[in-house]
Order: sequence, then structure tokens, then C-alpha cells
Amino acid sequence: MIIEIGIVAGEIWHYLDLHGDVSLSVLVRGLDRSRDNLLLSLGWLAREGHVILQKTGDDFSIMLRKNL
Repeated sequence: MIIEIGIVAGEIWHYLDLHGDVSLSVLVRGLDRSRDNLLLSLGWLAREGHVILQKTGDDFSIMLRKNL
């Protein structure tokens, strides 16, 4: 499972690098992965400081933290 989370985390990072800031709902539609895997991978990326998550209404805004 940890390998799958890492793979999806990489896909999320590349998606954000290509598309810029997106909402969680857009990310779910843009990547062909289960919502659960996306959420686990986002948690990993957030904990590692690679993404910033902000609550926006009923959704979340996701952005890469580029100053790493």
C-alpha cells in the first residue's frame, strides 16, 4: 500500500506542476485514481511540506509549495 501511495503522490505532484493550483474535486477528476488513494497521498505530501491545502467552501484548494 505504501508504494501505491508514493506513486499517486508523484502523480499528484506532476499534475499540480503542470496545471497549477486546483481544487480537490478537479484533482479527483483529473487523475484516474480512487479518491481514497488521492486523499492518502495528499496527506503524505502535506505532511512532508510539498503541498498546501486550504479549505474553500465545501472543497479544498491544493497548491505546490515551490520554495523547497
